[in-house]
Amino acid sequence: MKLRKGIAVTTTEYGGVLLDENDGSYWQLNDTSVIVVDTLAAGHTPEIAVERIVAAFDVERAEAESDVAELTRQLVEAKILHA
Repeated sequence: MKLRKGIAVTTTEYGGVLLDENDGSYWQLNDTSVIVVDTLAAGHTPEIAVERIVAAFDVERAEAESDVAELTRQLVEAKILHA
């Protein structure tokens, strides 16, 4: 998966922000969402994002899998990520 052209990602002390440079809209990301976006935008699979989240946070694998799947769905639906 890749970020759509015109989407910028910035890490902040509170997580991160996705900015659509075309229309100025933005989305605030928490720490786990930053991991997912960075991982998918780098061309890795959602499974790699799950591995990174489980390694970084005290979270059950099943919960991480569900959260990554839902965020990925939302990002694709919003046309932020594409295959």
